[in-house]
Amino acid sequence: MFFDDRLATVLRQRGDSEAGARTQFRQLLDILGNRKYGRDHSLIAAAWLRMDALADRLPPHERAAMIREPGWRFRNADLAAHLADFEPEVASAALNRANLSAEDWTALIPRLPVRARGFLRLRKDLPVDVESLLNRLGVYDRGLPAPGVSEPAVLDLTEAIADEDQPANDRQEPVIDTVSPAREDPVESGRSEISALVERIAQFRRTRDAETADAELSPRLPLEDDAAPIDRRIAGFGFAADAAGRIEWADSEVAAMVIGIRLAAPRTLGEDVRRSALDRAFARRQPIVQAATQLSGASAIAGDWIVDAQPRFTEDGNFAGYVGRFLRQSAANDASASRAAREADRIRQLLHELRTPITAVQGYAEVIQQQLFGPAPHEYRALAAAIAADAAHILAGFEELDRLAKLETGVAEMEPGDVDLADLVARTVGQLAPVLAPRMAGIELLLEADGQARVAIDPDEAEALVWRLLATLGGGCASGEMLTCTLAVEGGVVRLACDLPAQLIGEESIFSAEARPVAGSVNAGPFGAGFTLRLARAEARAAGGSLVQDSDQVIVLLPLLTAAGGLPSDRGGCEAGGEA
Repeated sequence: MFFDDRLATVLRQRGDSEAGARTQFRQLLDILGNRKYGRDHSLIAAAWLRMDALADRLPPHERAAMIREPGWRFRNADLAAHLADFEPEVASAALNRANLSAEDWTALIPRLPVRARGFLRLRKDLPVDVESLLNRLGVYDRGLPAPGVSEPAVLDLTEAIADEDQPANDRQEPVIDTVSPAREDPVESGRSEISALVERIAQFRRTRDAETADAELSPRLPLEDDAAPIDRRIAGFGFAADAAGRIEWADSEVAAMVIGIRLAAPRTLGEDVRRSALDRAFARRQPIVQAATQLSGASAIAGDWIVDAQPRFTEDGNFAGYVGRFLRQSAANDASASRAAREADRIRQLLHELRTPITAVQGYAEVIQQQLFGPAPHEYRALAAAIAADAAHILAGFEELDRLAKLETGVAEMEPGDVDLADLVARTVGQLAPVLAPRMAGIELLLEADGQARVAIDPDEAEALVWRLLATLGGGCASGEMLTCTLAVEGGVVRLACDLPAQLIGEESIFSAEARPVAGSVNAGPFGAGFTLRLARAEARAAGGSLVQDSDQVIVLLPLLTAAGGLPSDRGGCEAGGEA
């Protein structure tokens, strides 16, 4: 486990000097600015007190400058509320620097002092809901617009004399002074127009969704054209169930349809002990993971579902029910498949971007090593040869990563062919024997197959599969360790069972092992034994077989090639007990 003791470390420091006080204040800003800065309430309270003490020693303009620095994250609403109580310069810097969510702003603004709320009107990046809250609280811009510049009136002397000669009984039209409206601030005008446009779009979407829902639920006229049926099935929803397994809360769109439904049927005396995974998990108060169930009722919720939920317990340790989520089976399968496909595509794109510079480095190294552009010193040629070899190893590793991503997502397949697996395994064991003999280690092959064991795989790809498996196992052999491999044909399936070396037996899963081959031994791949075995498993699955771990053995099953037509046996796949 890892413990975040940064806050305690900062509080243990003595900020006696002015530079130490600045450093400690900046460190407290950095730690308290994050959302997660520890759960020790006494330590957090001490941090607030220390910040207040440092604020008494540091002038406001220095603290405001540290707050405006861009090198730290300000995502904590509590820190914004704390700094808003300081001097106006510090409060303005904090409220203009804070990067909070709309929910945090909505909860923070009512807690702010009245004088501090005005600083938020200077920001132009607040959500529309936050600006609406400021308007409801009466927080407006404090600055008045600049008055319009009017030219001074110049009285004509002739007009003045004419006015004096006018008879007293003549009626004069009243003069009405028209005051030109104050010119709008272009920045504020643009901001208000954008805000109004965003609000109108949001209101239009809300109205459209409401009208669509009303149109779907309202009865249709007898002679009205039938509209196309709309699939209103719910794809997923969150829920909470009580201790009896009855749903007591759900998302608003499905609450009326699912509240009251039981997760698991109540147990009765004499019932069959073979229950579903959901029933067993509920009876044992264990987490429900990918459990299949069915819901009946309205068409929006009827069908097959996948449930994931965690048990809830009170402070006294009593069982309080479950909280989790329902997801339709098709949606769950599509989501998992799409996630895997996106991840594989991302890996392939990354490898494509990495190949370009590595290939360029390899090309320039070969140019120097081969002296294509002129003579080069021997030291440079030797260094260039080493660089070219390293680049070749890196590119080979990229090829294996790309192949694994394509095989696991079904983008690539094993090339069909015809090869004798028994002969191939025997040749590979013979190639490994001279390498393992100096350490008194080796692999002993027992052939229990009568005749040939032919499989429908391209010879080159089958050789790569066998080499990855046997070289990984042989490379993990310690001094004096002998492994046994047994090859047999059982019911239309070729079965290759090999002992695991002691180095891999201790691993929780051989497909995630990080064990490296023994020094001076054969190396099956650049990424360790776990990755190499995972790639071999993907190749076996792509060939219609499997590669699994069974206790202290690894077992490879491949469909046997039939004599007629040169096609694999009718078995659609090969499975074996063990860890897949």
